[in-house]
Amino acid sequence: MSRMSRHGDLNHRKVPAYGPPHAYAQPVLRILDAKTGETVPAVSARRALTRVQAHASGYDLTALRVLLTSDLLLRALELGGTPVLPLLTADRHQAELHAAATTLGIRPFEDGRDLAAGLGEAQVVHVAATGLAVPGTGVTVAVAPADGSDAAVLHTLADPAALRLALLDAPRGAAVHLGAGALDAAGRRLGRLRQSVAHWARSPSRPVPEKVRGRLRDAWEDDLDVPAVLGVLRWMENQPEIPDGARFETCAYADRLLALDLVRDIGRAP
Repeated sequence: MSRMSRHGDLNHRKVPAYGPPHAYAQPVLRILDAKTGETVPAVSARRALTRVQAHASGYDLTALRVLLTSDLLLRALELGGTPVLPLLTADRHQAELHAAATTLGIRPFEDGRDLAAGLGEAQVVHVAATGLAVPGTGVTVAVAPADGSDAAVLHTLADPAALRLALLDAPRGAAVHLGAGALDAAGRRLGRLRQSVAHWARSPSRPVPEKVRGRLRDAWEDDLDVPAVLGVLRWMENQPEIPDGARFETCAYADRLLALDLVRDIGRAP
């Protein structure tokens, strides 16, 4: 069976088959709660509707990092079986923030305050810049600041996913400075990974190895450690016993969280 017939039109990002589920019976995403300083389950009931509420106080790289962290959180929760509703609370720049979210590959947000009030007892996880007080109950995920460029740089990039990768590559609690050349370097790194994925896609498909799947889940369920997820992909490249078809499936699986469009170059001329 050809890869295109198995996976559908990859330009439409159909989800591949990844083999049997991980051995975890109840995957639990644990997150550092900024209100208490303790690491706790992100949600108390795994299959209950949960709103992920992003709080943005402006339109800058820090606000974009808050939106991106919210997107990662909702993707991780969905991968664990939790239904999620993303909300955005912002006093200003709502149009710019919604447009930036779309450009960065972030799931669309509903507008926050009025809708959130009508959701009753739905679980909530707040995502906000470090030091920003948020009202109400629920876990609060703090996001360290990002600077070094104006948020408008997003709309000048040939591939906005380069900014997504640059922001993903640092621990959420560490400040990010995107100095000169940082986005170019992220773009080159993303291009190399996509080329590798395109090369691996030429081989017969193989399931994601359980040890690799376990490392990925351990990383993102441990306080949403996305740099560690990226590290697993780098580690996998140097494991000669992993077939190329399994490398492809692993990257496609991880991209359900990363949303870097890693399969984009499949079928393109080298």
